[in-house]
Formats: sequence, structure tokens, C-alpha cells
Amino acid sequence: MHKDPHSSFESTDSNVKLLPLRPASQVMQLERLGSFHQSRLSFMRTLVRRMVAENWQITSPVFDLDDQGYGTVVYQVEAKHGTFSYVLFSHYLDPENRNDRVIANQWDLTMALCEGTVGTEQLEFLRANVPKQEAGRVDSRVLVLSRANRSARTFDYVVDELTQGRQPSVDVIAEVGYLYRTTAAYGSGKLGMADWEKVRTKHRDFARPFAAEMFTCYMLRHFSMQQADYLAAQRSPETAVTLHRDIKRYLGIGNSTGLGMAPFLINHPLLINQWIEMRETALATAIVAGEAGVDKATMARLDMATERVIQHLGEIITADERQSNSNVVVREELQALHLWLQEQAADLAITHYVWADLIQYAEQHWHIETQEVINTMLIELYPDLVDSLEEQMGTEESQQITPEMLVSELLEIIEDKYDWALAIDFSKYESKGAFWYRSEEKMEPRLGQTNIDMGMEKEMPLGIGRLVRECYDLLQHYNTISPEQNVAHFIMQCPNHSGIVARIQTMAQSRYGDIRENLVHSDVLPIYLLRCKLSFFGVSKFDPRSRLWVRNTMFQGAPLISDFGNADMAADDWQFPIKPVMTSL
Repeated sequence: MHKDPHSSFESTDSNVKLLPLRPASQVMQLERLGSFHQSRLSFMRTLVRRMVAENWQITSPVFDLDDQGYGTVVYQVEAKHGTFSYVLFSHYLDPENRNDRVIANQWDLTMALCEGTVGTEQLEFLRANVPKQEAGRVDSRVLVLSRANRSARTFDYVVDELTQGRQPSVDVIAEVGYLYRTTAAYGSGKLGMADWEKVRTKHRDFARPFAAEMFTCYMLRHFSMQQADYLAAQRSPETAVTLHRDIKRYLGIGNSTGLGMAPFLINHPLLINQWIEMRETALATAIVAGEAGVDKATMARLDMATERVIQHLGEIITADERQSNSNVVVREELQALHLWLQEQAADLAITHYVWADLIQYAEQHWHIETQEVINTMLIELYPDLVDSLEEQMGTEESQQITPEMLVSELLEIIEDKYDWALAIDFSKYESKGAFWYRSEEKMEPRLGQTNIDMGMEKEMPLGIGRLVRECYDLLQHYNTISPEQNVAHFIMQCPNHSGIVARIQTMAQSRYGDIRENLVHSDVLPIYLLRCKLSFFGVSKFDPRSRLWVRNTMFQGAPLISDFGNADMAADDWQFPIKPVMTSL
């Protein structure tokens, strides 16, 4: 395992331990970030644990659907600290108008998560605006706005089977994994909604990052199964059956994520630093827990998890050659781990083993994604030690200039913290062969080819490495002609560089946060940015459709609303979902 004198972290618990955190030079490589999987700290996982433990009560005072499943549904949510309403409108959508892209203006479902209860007047206001999404407007009583489309093939198949009194085939469901897919979930003040500051301070139930957005998707999952049961009963009350509980748990929500998500990781470096530092702290905690020696029972749990991941990866259907090959390699390497763990269990002479040795072996012999799968499995072994970190996934975001700092000191910081950026040769065309811009049509991020695509004059400042290099060169020149000057004087001479100076000075206090990659290289893979953020959301089953967007599944395997308050569900064992064995059918 990599160690250096700067890779320790003083934990916030009362014992004040020093934990061996991996260095940023290792963690913040783009390929490694794109190999992350969900963990116990992922937002879907922490949300579900909270709902189950606190036994949130969710009812539907309004369930007004016609025999085709169109109409209005209002769910009332009694959480621990407050009451909320989830308002859903189900519409007829002409198949020719079904489009999952952001340019779509019609959807099967549109939804809003609101504070408090929703009266008749507010419901009509929502009915007039929520189906319009970006073309409508809502007020600060709304926390999240979202929409979704059916997976027509899977939804119709499931309803037909239930109508005829049969449970749908798990193998058929596994080909897609969901009945609906969400195409957006807006929050944090967009379109007039409550901003994050209000949500964070007023609504404690959703005071963690993206908790409200994740809940919106969770409720979509609940409705999708409820609507399937409802339609089957409408078509044939005499023969229809309801979905089996195990199939319901296996069903998730589909999602397609494109470039719109990518800039978030660059524009929120302090938040990303916090997410990754807590994940690395969880991993280091697991490693420290194993320093005293890992017993055979714990190793057996790791072996069971390994077998589960092997099956999970084998059940992923993807046409992407890179991802398919990666899944094959990871499965082969995990099979080697499984065999080794079996040998350890059978060897009575072995009584002492430490996780650091496993991690070191993986780093020396196995694929990066295999390494990160092992890391997330190790975190999973110690819920009592790592789950408290979920309360530290948020942070205040503010980048400030320190004007009194000497220019020479700022140069030293860049040479120390941004050596990766200074190592890039930006004189090569391919090193600046791409640029990021926003489309005029939907103001969504796009990736263009330098000197080929239009829009370079509208370039977004996402190439941090290049911006640092340009600032460094100017600082060097300024320091030569005006030595012993401070940053304030430099900013007066070069005001266009105030933003990158503030970022450099601010991020110098953080371990992680800046992605150590040239994001304007002609061969950059934005898919890694998407996968990184999605791993913190908690998705599974990555299916890249190109280097620019990826399909995935949300909440697959998660507990149902009927499981809330059930002590048996507290184990939170739905990472790497696998097909249920339906022996009872």
C-alpha cells in the first residue's frame, strides 16, 4: 500500500487516531475515479438506512388513476423531523414523442417533492407547471422536480404476466432491471425551487447532499411497481396477481447520465474533496481494523461478498467493449481472490492476516477496477466503524483569495500541489484538443473538438490543469520583474486569473478535490467523471453508451417501503444486486 508522510488523517472521533490515507496522486487519477463503486457512504444507501431505521410512514391520500394508469397520485411522507408530499402526474405519451434526452418536452411521468401537505389550490398549481418541467415554474415549497419514462418493453411484459396470474421471469427483468427510468431530478433552487441552504437548515430529513433527489427517485421506484399491480388488477380482477416481494426488491429505477453531470466534479472541488476524503477514511478505518489480524469469520464474509460481485458483474448486459472487457477481467481476478480465500479458510495454520497485504497485492497484480471493488468490499465489512462518516459528507463551499500571500509562496504551492498540471505539455495539439461549452438549445454541457467544432469562444473553464499552467507562467514572469510582491498586486495586473488563484489557494488546504487529469485532452474520457459521481449517488450496473454518457440502475435490490421499521432490514445488504432465486414460485 502506498504511504507517504502527508497521507495521514486525524480522525474526528474521541480516540484521535492517525489513519493511513492514500495520497491524492493515486486516488485522483481519472481512471481510478471512474472505477469507483457504491459504498456504505453512497447517498442512496444512507437514505435507505435512515428511512428503514426511522420507520418513515408513507401513504397515498390521493390515488386517482384511470383504467389506463393515467392521473394524479399524492404520497404523504411522515419522516422523523417533518411532513412532505410527493406529487406525481401520469400522462399518456405518444410512443413517437418518447425521448430520454434533455431536449424532450413530454414524459410518461412528472413529479415534485414538496414540503408539508398539498392542498387543492397548490395541487392545481403543480398540475399546471410540473408537467412542463423547465418550461414551467414552481415556488420554494418544492424541493425537487423530476420526470421519467417507461421502459415500454419491460413494463408491458410485467403487466401482461401479472394480468394472467403469473409472476414475470426474473431473467427477462434482469435484461433491463427497471420499469421506469428517470431522465432528470432538479433541485437546489432551479426553476424557483427551495435552494440548498433552505433544505439543509429547515428540513433535517434531507439535510445530506442529494438526499431529496435520491428520495424522489426512490418514490418513483415505489410508484412503478404500484402502477404495474394496479393496471393488472384493472385488466383482469379475477386472475391478476401482484408482484412478488423478491421481484419488487430486485427492480430498480433506470437512469441515463450524460455530460450535464460532468462539470459538477470540477466546479465543486471542496465538496468532492469531502466525499472522497470520507470514502478514503472509511477504507483506512477498515485497514486499521484489520491490523490486529482478521479472523476467519470476517474473511468468510469477504469471500461471500466476492462471490456476489462475481455474479453481479456476470449479470450486467452491456454492448460497450471497454466495459465488457473490464467486467471479464475483474471477474477473473475476483475468482482468484475467491480461491485464495477458500484456501485460507481451509488452512488451520493461518491465524493472522491483515488487509494491507491484500491491498498491496491487488495494486501490484490486478486491474484498477478490481482494486476498487476490493476496497469497497472491505468498507462493507465494518459498518459499525464507518457509518458515522455519512454525517460528514457535506461541507461549506467557498473559494477565497488570500491577497497578502507572496507571489513566490503561491508559486511554491503550485509546484507542490499542482505538479501534475505542470507536467503536462500544453504545446502539443492533443493536449488542448477538446473544449467544453454549453449548448444554446438547452444550456447543457457539451464537448467539442478544438478548431473543428463551433463554440470555442464560449468555452467553459473546466480545464483546470491548463488554467493552472497559464497562471503559473504569468506568476513566474511577474515575480521576475516584480519580486517580493503579494498576490493582490498580481491580481491587479491579471484580473482574469483571480478565479484560478482563489481555487489554488483554497484547495492547497485540502487533500483531494482536484482531478489530476488534463480534461481538455483530445482523448479525455468524460465517462470516468460520470461514473465517479454516480458511485457516490449509489448506482449500479454501469452500461456506457459512448465515452460521453452511461446507463445505470438506481435502488436495485433496495428495501421496500413495507420493509421500513423492520429490524431484519437494518443490515443494509443490497450492494452489488443479483437476481433473486424464485424457488417459492
